[in-house]
Parts: sequence; structure tokens; C-alpha cells
Amino acid sequence: MTVRLRPMRLADLPGVLALEEELFAPDTWTAAMYRDELSRTDTRTYLVAEDAGGIVGYAGLIAYADEAHVATIGVATARQGEGIGAALLDTLLAEADRRSPAVILEVRADNEVAQGLYRRRGFAEIGRRRGYYQPSGADAVVMKRELVRGGR
Repeated sequence: MTVRLRPMRLADLPGVLALEEELFAPDTWTAAMYRDELSRTDTRTYLVAEDAGGIVGYAGLIAYADEAHVATIGVATARQGEGIGAALLDTLLAEADRRSPAVILEVRADNEVAQGLYRRRGFAEIGRRRGYYQPSGADAVVMKRELVRGGR
């Protein structure tokens, strides 16, 4: 992998939003949503993956004392399969493990590749949310991973 991970900054939003459009249209987050998330430094951790060509991935975590939530994760289509998403997720999970006993996330029901990554990291399906993604109306699979003290 020829990328480095670093904290997301406001200046990264044009690159992040371009990836949002590529990956998640029509269910994209807005610049205002990201600005709000980045302002909440006490409970949020947002990362970008970048190489010489710019931002190729990003991810975000919301972490409270009782539970953490993987808020978003995306990797440029042309760079998928290189381990970038796994590196982003592993970094978020390390932070979550320091702060919370459990991590939850929602993933599109039709995204088998992402669900496989999450299962390999200890997540299990705990439910479904019908019509969760808007405006597309796509369903979400809800997954959870509990921290096992002394290791995963």
C-alpha cells in the first residue's frame, strides 16, 4: 500500500466529497455534515488516506464511553482491493477499543465486500434497517463488534 493515513482537515473536504459522489451517490454526505463532524473533536475521529495523487480514502468514528460507531468509510473505486479500507478500519477500531466496549456500524445490504471485511474484523450482523439510506431507500445491515479484553 502506497498511502499514508492522517487526520482529516477541512481543506480535505473537496477530495472527500468527490469520493462521496463516486462511491455513494445519491446517498452522499454534504460538506456541512462533514464540517459539523470535524468540529466535534471530543468524540469524533476522521481520517484520510492519501498518496501523491491526493485523497484515495477516508473514514470516520464516533466514540462514546459506552459505544462507538463507524460513521463512514470509503475508498476510491480504482484503489479498492489494496488494503486501504482495512487500514482505515483497523485504525478506527484501535481508537474505538481505547474508548468503548463495543462498535456498531451500518453497511448497505448489497455491499457484500464491505460486510466481509467487517466480519473478518469481528463484526456480526445484529439487525437490518429498511430504507435506511436516503434518498435511495437502500436497506442497511447493522453489525456489532464487542471488545474482548486482552485481545479481540
